[in-house]
Amino acid sequence: MSARAIALFLDMMAAERGAARNTLDAYRRDLEDASARLTARGVDLDDAATPDLEALLAALARDGLAPATTARRLSALKRYYRFLLKEGLRADDPAAALSGPKRARPLPKVLSEADVDALFAAADALDGPGGARARALLELLYAGGLRVTELVSLPLAAFARAERCVIVTGKGGRERLVPLTNAALEAVSAYKAVRDVHLPPRTAPSRSRAERYLFPSRTGTQGHLTRERFAQLLKDIALEAGLDPAAISPHVLRHAFATHLLAHGADLRSVQLLLGHADVSTTQIYTHVLEERLTRLVHDAHPLARKPE
Repeated sequence: MSARAIALFLDMMAAERGAARNTLDAYRRDLEDASARLTARGVDLDDAATPDLEALLAALARDGLAPATTARRLSALKRYYRFLLKEGLRADDPAAALSGPKRARPLPKVLSEADVDALFAAADALDGPGGARARALLELLYAGGLRVTELVSLPLAAFARAERCVIVTGKGGRERLVPLTNAALEAVSAYKAVRDVHLPPRTAPSRSRAERYLFPSRTGTQGHLTRERFAQLLKDIALEAGLDPAAISPHVLRHAFATHLLAHGADLRSVQLLLGHADVSTTQIYTHVLEERLTRLVHDAHPLARKPE
């Protein structure tokens, strides 16, 4: 019954929790992997007992999985078994008493402002429609702090209601209005003038789908630029900027957006809203920036911190 129950679980996560496609894909992979491992031990995923799951977690540790990966897989199992219990497909929850490996929450990788300037300088050196698109992508990513999926799938109509803002649909289908800088708006305007170059031919079946997106794709089934293609484009720009491509990703630029805002005086709540975090606790990973700023403020401004002449 595992395959059917997993499908029902994913349907529930999509319908009731508004889980994004990437989240659903991750749950599917984790549950199918757990099912395969348990089946190899002669146990069905839906019938597994707590000792079976403990043995599964021990096997993951022996395989050298990172604590973060093991914790994510345990989270998927916990949600799955709570679903089975709620739907009456099990009389107990074998994962309820399990705890994942303890892990320190890492600070996000971040670029310095000088690194960001170097990236933009490299993008500015690109010619033609490809260069215009690269600059628009970079400006929107860094000016708005968008997730990469939000960026590449931006509808062309996202700018329709407020020209100085972009309407972003984030996780769970939640919409937010993200204000943009003049530079970002100018880059998007310049790109729109050559956007048609990136559309499929008029006779192609994918033309009507691609026309909906700000960053269309001439190939593929999604109609818009893929996350993978943009990530590669960003690494190419990093290489031209003299930066380590392995250290540059769309998510790193999103972190840079948040970190640089806080470093220049933004408050945590405002950054939470701009990032589209449902809970401020997610944004609190950036509190180290606030702590550094407050330390400098006290050191520079407090009368008692001033050195005697």
